[in-house]
Amino acid sequence: MTDHATPNLPARDFGATAAFYAKLGFEEDYRSDGWMILSRGELTLEFFPYPDLDPYQSSFSCCLRLDDLASMMAQVEASGVPDARLGIPRYHPPRLEESGLSIAYLIDPDGSLLRLIQND
Repeated sequence: MTDHATPNLPARDFGATAAFYAKLGFEEDYRSDGWMILSRGELTLEFFPYPDLDPYQSSFSCCLRLDDLASMMAQVEASGVPDARLGIPRYHPPRLEESGLSIAYLIDPDGSLLRLIQND
């Protein structure tokens, strides 16, 4: 296995978090009272319990670098997450940023920001 990192994000409720991410193609690999691991192909997200988190005050985020951003966006759109500027959860469609990268933004039910970045 090559070196890699996995984001550790908060979850107010593991069941609700697993259900949200399942609609995006993630499967539950592990769950205990204190930790949950979800995966989608080579992507892995890990979650820790944070039952008192205010999602509107969350400052948690991560980047997911994807070979097929369009496929991920199709799942986001099919999942019913709204394309909106307010509210949680929500997403913003991909656009070409000044950096030259195509990036979409997804905010999960716990207020974590996931930057969805198309690999070159």
